[in-house]
Amino acid sequence: MIRCLVVDDERLALEVMENYIEKIPFLQLVQLCSSPLQALQVLSQTPVDLLLVDIEMPELTGLQFLRTLKDPPFVILTTAYQEFALEGFAVNAIDYLLKPIPFERFLSAIHKVQQRMGASTREAPLPGPPEVAVSESIFIKSESRTVRVDIADILFAESRKDYVLIHTQDRKWITQLTLSRLEEKLPPSHFVRIHRSFIVAIHKMDSIDRNRVEIGGKYLPIGDFYRENLLKRIG
Repeated sequence: MIRCLVVDDERLALEVMENYIEKIPFLQLVQLCSSPLQALQVLSQTPVDLLLVDIEMPELTGLQFLRTLKDPPFVILTTAYQEFALEGFAVNAIDYLLKPIPFERFLSAIHKVQQRMGASTREAPLPGPPEVAVSESIFIKSESRTVRVDIADILFAESRKDYVLIHTQDRKWITQLTLSRLEEKLPPSHFVRIHRSFIVAIHKMDSIDRNRVEIGGKYLPIGDFYRENLLKRIG
Protein backbone atom coordinates (compact mmCIF):
# COMPACT_ATOMS: atom_id res chain seq x y z
CA MET A 1 0.00 0.00 0.00
CA ILE A 2 1.37 3.40 -1.04
CA ARG A 3 0.29 6.16 1.37
CA CYS A 4 -0.38 9.41 -0.50
CA LEU A 5 -0.56 13.02 0.63
CA VAL A 6 -1.98 15.56 -1.83
CA VAL A 7 -1.04 19.25 -1.56
CA ASP A 8 -2.88 21.76 -3.76
CA ASP A 9 -4.63 25.08 -3.10
CA GLU A 10 -7.33 24.39 -5.73
CA ARG A 11 -10.31 22.47 -4.45
CA LEU A 12 -11.14 20.99 -7.86
CA ALA A 13 -7.60 19.68 -8.24
CA LEU A 14 -7.82 18.03 -4.81
CA GLU A 15 -11.08 16.35 -5.80
CA VAL A 16 -9.56 15.04 -9.04
CA MET A 17 -6.61 13.54 -7.17
CA GLU A 18 -8.91 12.01 -4.57
CA ASN A 19 -10.98 10.38 -7.31
CA TYR A 20 -7.91 9.01 -9.07
CA ILE A 21 -6.42 7.59 -5.86
CA GLU A 22 -9.68 5.82 -5.01
CA LYS A 23 -9.56 4.00 -8.36
CA ILE A 24 -6.20 2.35 -7.65
CA PRO A 25 -6.43 -0.45 -5.05
CA PHE A 26 -2.94 -0.13 -3.59
CA LEU A 27 -3.08 3.63 -3.06
CA GLN A 28 -4.19 4.95 0.32
CA LEU A 29 -5.10 8.61 0.70
CA VAL A 30 -3.66 9.97 3.92
CA GLN A 31 -5.09 13.49 3.56
CA LEU A 32 -5.90 16.30 1.15
CA CYS A 33 -4.03 19.48 2.11
CA SER A 34 -4.87 22.93 0.79
CA SER A 35 -1.50 24.41 1.76
CA PRO A 36 2.13 23.34 2.33
CA LEU A 37 1.89 24.40 5.99
CA GLN A 38 -0.97 21.98 6.53
CA ALA A 39 1.04 19.27 4.78
CA LEU A 40 4.03 19.90 7.05
CA GLN A 41 1.85 19.28 10.07
CA VAL A 42 0.54 16.01 8.62
CA LEU A 43 4.06 14.84 7.73
CA SER A 44 5.20 15.45 11.29
CA GLN A 45 2.54 13.06 12.59
CA THR A 46 1.85 10.48 9.87
CA PRO A 47 4.09 8.31 7.66
CA VAL A 48 3.71 9.11 3.95
CA ASP A 49 5.21 7.30 0.94
CA LEU A 50 4.21 9.67 -1.85
CA LEU A 51 3.62 13.43 -2.13
CA LEU A 52 1.47 14.79 -4.95
CA VAL A 53 2.36 18.48 -4.87
CA ASP A 54 1.12 21.46 -6.88
CA ILE A 55 3.88 23.96 -7.71
CA GLU A 56 2.08 27.30 -7.82
CA MET A 57 0.61 28.03 -4.36
CA PRO A 58 0.43 31.25 -2.31
CA GLU A 59 2.79 31.92 0.62
CA LEU A 60 4.94 28.86 -0.10
CA THR A 61 5.33 27.25 -3.52
CA GLY A 62 5.47 23.50 -3.94
CA LEU A 63 9.18 23.65 -4.77
CA GLN A 64 9.96 25.77 -1.71
CA PHE A 65 7.92 23.35 0.42
CA LEU A 66 9.88 20.34 -0.87
CA ARG A 67 13.20 22.05 -0.13
CA THR A 68 12.21 22.37 3.53
CA LEU A 69 11.94 18.58 3.89
CA LYS A 70 15.05 16.85 5.19
CA ASP A 71 14.05 13.35 4.09
CA PRO A 72 11.13 13.72 1.66
CA PRO A 73 9.11 10.75 0.41
CA PHE A 74 8.66 10.12 -3.31
CA VAL A 75 7.32 13.18 -5.13
CA ILE A 76 5.06 13.72 -8.13
CA LEU A 77 4.61 17.36 -9.14
CA THR A 78 1.35 18.68 -10.57
CA THR A 79 1.04 22.05 -12.28
CA ALA A 80 -0.63 23.98 -15.08
CA TYR A 81 2.70 25.51 -16.11
CA GLN A 82 5.20 23.60 -18.23
CA GLU A 83 8.05 26.03 -17.59
CA PHE A 84 8.68 24.60 -14.10
CA ALA A 85 9.69 21.17 -15.42
CA LEU A 86 13.46 21.59 -14.98
CA GLU A 87 13.06 22.94 -11.46
CA GLY A 88 10.80 20.01 -10.69
CA PHE A 89 13.42 17.44 -11.57
CA ALA A 90 15.95 19.41 -9.55
CA VAL A 91 14.05 18.36 -6.42
CA ASN A 92 14.15 14.69 -7.52
CA ALA A 93 10.51 14.49 -8.53
CA ILE A 94 9.63 11.11 -10.03
CA ASP A 95 7.24 12.68 -12.52
CA TYR A 96 5.79 16.00 -13.62
CA LEU A 97 2.07 16.10 -14.49
CA LEU A 98 0.51 18.94 -16.45
CA LYS A 99 -3.05 19.92 -15.60
CA PRO A 100 -5.65 18.91 -16.58
CA ILE A 101 -4.23 15.48 -15.79
CA PRO A 102 -5.68 12.47 -17.68
CA PHE A 103 -6.12 9.36 -15.56
CA GLU A 104 -3.84 7.27 -17.78
CA ARG A 105 -1.05 9.84 -17.32
CA PHE A 106 -1.57 9.73 -13.55
CA LEU A 107 -1.47 5.92 -13.63
CA SER A 108 1.80 5.99 -15.57
CA ALA A 109 3.36 8.19 -12.89
CA ILE A 110 2.16 5.83 -10.16
CA HIS A 111 3.77 2.90 -11.98
CA LYS A 112 7.08 4.78 -11.82
CA VAL A 113 6.67 5.13 -8.06
CA GLN A 114 5.95 1.40 -7.83
CA GLN A 115 9.14 0.61 -9.71
CA ARG A 116 11.22 2.84 -7.43
CA MET A 117 9.67 1.32 -4.32
CA GLY A 118 10.21 -2.17 -5.72
CA ALA A 119 13.87 -1.42 -6.28
CA SER A 120 14.20 -0.27 -2.67
CA THR A 121 12.53 -3.46 -1.47
CA ARG A 122 14.88 -5.63 -3.53
CA GLU A 123 17.85 -3.87 -1.96
CA ALA A 124 16.60 -4.77 1.52
CA PRO A 125 14.31 -7.80 1.21
CA LEU A 126 12.05 -8.66 4.09
CA PRO A 127 11.25 -12.29 4.94
CA GLY A 128 7.77 -13.32 3.85
CA PRO A 129 5.43 -16.09 4.93
CA PRO A 130 6.00 -19.55 3.43
CA GLU A 131 4.02 -20.11 0.26
CA VAL A 132 1.03 -22.43 0.48
CA ALA A 133 1.16 -25.51 -1.74
CA VAL A 134 -1.51 -25.64 -4.39
CA SER A 135 -2.69 -29.05 -3.15
CA GLU A 136 -3.71 -27.62 0.23
CA SER A 137 -7.06 -26.23 1.31
CA ILE A 138 -8.46 -23.11 2.88
CA PHE A 139 -11.29 -22.78 5.37
CA ILE A 140 -13.97 -20.20 4.79
CA LYS A 141 -17.15 -19.26 6.61
CA SER A 142 -20.08 -19.88 4.28
CA GLU A 143 -23.49 -18.96 5.68
CA SER A 144 -23.64 -20.65 9.11
CA ARG A 145 -20.83 -23.17 8.49
CA THR A 146 -17.08 -23.18 8.23
CA VAL A 147 -16.16 -25.28 5.21
CA ARG A 148 -12.97 -26.57 3.62
CA VAL A 149 -12.33 -25.67 0.01
CA ASP A 150 -9.59 -27.40 -1.97
CA ILE A 151 -7.40 -24.74 -3.55
CA ALA A 152 -6.76 -26.95 -6.58
CA ASP A 153 -10.51 -26.90 -7.35
CA ILE A 154 -10.90 -23.11 -7.39
CA LEU A 155 -11.43 -21.56 -10.82
CA PHE A 156 -11.98 -17.95 -9.79
CA ALA A 157 -13.48 -15.70 -7.13
CA GLU A 158 -15.65 -12.67 -7.70
CA SER A 159 -16.62 -9.83 -5.42
CA ARG A 160 -20.29 -9.00 -5.20
CA LYS A 161 -21.80 -6.09 -3.26
CA ASP A 162 -21.90 -7.71 0.19
CA TYR A 163 -20.04 -11.01 -0.30
CA VAL A 164 -17.50 -12.97 -2.35
CA LEU A 165 -18.48 -15.88 -4.58
CA ILE A 166 -15.86 -18.64 -4.97
CA HIS A 167 -16.32 -20.74 -8.10
CA THR A 168 -14.89 -24.27 -7.94
CA GLN A 169 -15.02 -27.14 -10.42
CA ASP A 170 -18.43 -28.35 -9.29
CA ARG A 171 -20.08 -25.67 -7.13
CA LYS A 172 -20.08 -22.10 -5.81
CA TRP A 173 -19.33 -20.98 -2.26
CA ILE A 174 -20.63 -17.74 -0.77
CA THR A 175 -18.47 -16.13 1.89
CA GLN A 176 -18.35 -12.75 3.63
CA LEU A 177 -14.58 -12.57 3.24
CA THR A 178 -13.44 -9.55 1.27
CA LEU A 179 -11.69 -10.29 -2.00
CA SER A 180 -8.45 -8.81 -0.64
CA ARG A 181 -8.60 -11.08 2.43
CA LEU A 182 -9.25 -14.11 0.22
CA GLU A 183 -6.30 -13.11 -1.97
CA GLU A 184 -4.07 -13.27 1.10
CA LYS A 185 -5.18 -16.85 1.75
CA LEU A 186 -4.49 -18.06 -1.80
CA PRO A 187 -0.96 -19.00 -2.99
CA PRO A 188 0.30 -16.06 -5.09
CA SER A 189 2.15 -18.38 -7.47
CA HIS A 190 -1.15 -19.87 -8.65
CA PHE A 191 -3.64 -16.99 -8.52
CA VAL A 192 -3.69 -13.50 -9.99
CA ARG A 193 -5.97 -10.50 -9.63
CA ILE A 194 -7.30 -9.46 -13.06
CA HIS A 195 -9.87 -6.90 -11.94
CA ARG A 196 -10.84 -5.20 -8.69
CA SER A 197 -13.72 -7.74 -8.61
CA PHE A 198 -12.01 -10.93 -9.86
CA ILE A 199 -9.18 -13.30 -8.88
CA VAL A 200 -8.47 -16.25 -11.19
CA ALA A 201 -6.45 -19.46 -11.04
CA ILE A 202 -3.62 -18.93 -13.53
CA HIS A 203 -3.44 -22.55 -14.66
CA LYS A 204 -7.20 -22.80 -15.17
CA MET A 205 -7.44 -19.98 -17.72
CA ASP A 206 -8.45 -21.19 -21.19
CA SER A 207 -7.65 -18.03 -23.17
CA ILE A 208 -6.85 -14.34 -22.81
CA ASP A 209 -7.47 -11.40 -25.07
CA ARG A 210 -7.01 -7.69 -24.43
CA ASN A 211 -10.19 -7.18 -22.44
CA ARG A 212 -11.19 -10.53 -20.95
CA VAL A 213 -10.16 -13.93 -19.66
CA GLU A 214 -11.95 -17.16 -20.51
CA ILE A 215 -12.11 -19.64 -17.64
CA GLY A 216 -14.53 -22.45 -16.90
CA GLY A 217 -16.77 -21.44 -19.79
CA LYS A 218 -17.13 -17.86 -18.50
CA TYR A 219 -15.63 -14.59 -19.71
CA LEU A 220 -14.26 -12.25 -17.03
CA PRO A 221 -13.16 -8.64 -17.62
CA ILE A 222 -9.54 -7.53 -17.29
CA GLY A 223 -9.16 -4.19 -15.49
CA ASP A 224 -6.84 -1.65 -17.11
CA PHE A 225 -4.73 -1.41 -13.98
CA TYR A 226 -4.26 -5.22 -13.70
CA ARG A 227 -3.50 -6.04 -17.36
CA GLU A 228 0.26 -5.45 -17.23
CA ASN A 229 0.73 -7.63 -14.16
CA LEU A 230 -1.41 -10.41 -15.66
CA LEU A 231 0.70 -10.50 -18.83
CA LYS A 232 3.89 -10.60 -16.77
CA ARG A 233 2.57 -13.47 -14.69
CA ILE A 234 1.80 -15.64 -17.73
CA GLY A 235 5.07 -14.72 -19.41
